[in-house]
Amino acid sequence: MEMFNPDTEKTEQQTSSKAMTPTAQSTGLNALSYVQTKVVPLRPDHLERNRIVAYNKNSSMSGAFDLLRTQVLKTMEENGWRTLAITSPTPEAGKTVLAINLAMSIAHHTTKTALLVDFDLRRPKVGEYLGLPMDKSLNELLADEAELQEVLVNPTLPRFVVLPTREPIPLSTEVLSSPAVSHLIADLRERYNSRIVIFDLPPLLSSDDVINVLPRFDCVLLVVANGLNSRKEIEESLHHLGTANLIGTVLNKAEPENRSYY
Repeated sequence: MEMFNPDTEKTEQQTSSKAMTPTAQSTGLNALSYVQTKVVPLRPDHLERNRIVAYNKNSSMSGAFDLLRTQVLKTMEENGWRTLAITSPTPEAGKTVLAINLAMSIAHHTTKTALLVDFDLRRPKVGEYLGLPMDKSLNELLADEAELQEVLVNPTLPRFVVLPTREPIPLSTEVLSSPAVSHLIADLRERYNSRIVIFDLPPLLSSDDVINVLPRFDCVLLVVANGLNSRKEIEESLHHLGTANLIGTVLNKAEPENRSYY
């Protein structure tokens, strides 16, 4: 898969938003209840600075993520998969921005819901890129200081929920390979049949975090940065992914081709 070129080099100051609890939701296919989930409004200017474009269906750049969504969902549905891990060979490949945009695109799909989990425990960025308040996050959940419903956030996009990580977690390899994380992954997978759970993982070659937790996911998407990742790094990454269900590879940060409508 070749697609849009999101650059994740920029980071912005976290924006605090007041949580709101709606008392009612619309009825029908799109009806969702966030009575126990914080609903946080997003700032379009903050999202755009961090290359988050799929929240806006009118954006000319969201089409690339919709195409990726269609390809990913088709393969996952054919195999009965509901958990997708996203990783890259090295840092700065754009995997987190891609994970956020893909999750948002899936949430726009009227028959699916998307849950995005920040499992990059050494360098969590999902909450920062979205500008979410993170008084309670995966940090508190894993420390038994909060329940799952207390750490989930709905960023005002229907059918989209985020489980952010506020700060790095020590001994990340041990944490990701723990029974508690294994139970969490299974719980998130089985809770709703229509939900696609996307996990933003650390880079493959930076530590052994991914290798330890990868068997717990249904499939994995590899993000390769054009001009950044060498052939050796890509081959080494594919070697580590040998027993995983590799759903595809995204060539990120590539110059888009100029094409007419047809």
